[in-house]
Amino acid sequence: MQSDIPNVDSGSLPAVTRDQMREVDRLMIEEYRIQLMQMMENAGLQLARLTREYLDGLIDGQRVLVLAGRGNNGGGGLAAGRRLAAWGADVSVLLATDLDAVEGVPLQQLEILQRMDVPVRQVAETLPEHDVLIDALIGYGLQGSPRAPVSRMIDAANDSTAPIVSLDVPSGVDVDTGEAPGSAIRASATLTLALPKAGLLRPKAGRFVGELYLADISVPTELYKNMGLGSPQPFAAGQLVRVTGLL
Repeated sequence: MQSDIPNVDSGSLPAVTRDQMREVDRLMIEEYRIQLMQMMENAGLQLARLTREYLDGLIDGQRVLVLAGRGNNGGGGLAAGRRLAAWGADVSVLLATDLDAVEGVPLQQLEILQRMDVPVRQVAETLPEHDVLIDALIGYGLQGSPRAPVSRMIDAANDSTAPIVSLDVPSGVDVDTGEAPGSAIRASATLTLALPKAGLLRPKAGRFVGELYLADISVPTELYKNMGLGSPQPFAAGQLVRVTGLL
């Protein structure tokens, strides 16, 4: 994969825990009035950009499969799928839940895709043919092992030969420890949001994370400073950066 995505050294950035990221999300919404839909749109756009890189920029007619959970991580994957479909990709979605279990902002993203006639299937362990797979099954909130049917979808994804791009964290990996107590996606690349998650920088996580990238979801520097995380500015060179210097 040839890319002009700029690099940022992991040593120049603070890493955040699950609880710290929850606080970042809370402050974004409650203190800065940056709403979830805005963050999800930012995440989806950068995920679509990175996915296009894994298709060598040749997006027209390429088959993109989005594996989406019911939560906000799934919503980010759906937003990326919408962008890719608009760019000419042949996008399909496989939900890890029933349609009526999707709520809130992720439901808005799903309804947009349905209006665009993007095929949406539910809870299947046999994956449609695809050239690249987006993993948006589970976000940073996971503690413990994924349960069925998500675990079986993870196993099916790993059996595929196509590249996998994970959103925020490879599904099944603990963002604090980097461990995978059960089924876990083995990604070609992981696009984590805002700041690197602590567990993704641990050597034991490397076989799941693949190449690590970072996406700008518009977190104000002042927010980090007020949390005691300094004043990181990883996106001075671009809204999508590759994290280097990993162990």
